[in-house]
Amino acid sequence: MSFSKLVELLVQPTIETLYMVAISSFFAILLGLPLGILLYCTEENSLFSHKHIYKIVDGLVNICRSFPFIILMILLFPLSRFIVGTTIGTTATIVPLSIGAAPFVGRVVESSLKEVPKGILEASISMGTSPKDIILKVLLPEALPSLILGLTLTVINIVGYSAMAGAIGGGGLGDLAIRYGFHRFQTEVMIGSVVVIIGIVQIIQYIGNFAAKKILQTR
Repeated sequence: MSFSKLVELLVQPTIETLYMVAISSFFAILLGLPLGILLYCTEENSLFSHKHIYKIVDGLVNICRSFPFIILMILLFPLSRFIVGTTIGTTATIVPLSIGAAPFVGRVVESSLKEVPKGILEASISMGTSPKDIILKVLLPEALPSLILGLTLTVINIVGYSAMAGAIGGGGLGDLAIRYGFHRFQTEVMIGSVVVIIGIVQIIQYIGNFAAKKILQTR
């Protein structure tokens, strides 16, 4: 296969992968951010210590994180069909990608908030700052560099999940690599797909590192 033909073959799946990753990352953060804040706030000796709520949420997060993504995707087929009307294709894959990554985001947020020095939290409480302002104006801004680095890893995980989704009709570069590289024995397509995925991961990591470094420099 000529290089130009290979590039032409890679363009559409690359766009599909970027589409899946971008939308899924958005919804995963939308779902996982409040989950992580809830985990942090209900833990013992935190803002709203409540061991029963913490144990329930902590258990649910651990259970959801235990599912291999391909199994989770199959289990969520009915939900994908209900939301987008189909279980095949890039748009349908966004549903399990978002839900699969949300617990990981929750843990990232919880861990990042725990890195905020206790002294800052105690000072805010002693000044009479409301819990809402403590979360939005103290904890999240202080934890932002760590959050960015953690969420960068999450997005990279979603790239890997999107490639696995290609095995069961998810589209994107994973689907291309399986259809051409595995079923048709066109090794150059497999290698091309892997190179593009590696490139996407490198760019995401660079952007995350750059953003976190910039925020730290402005403090």
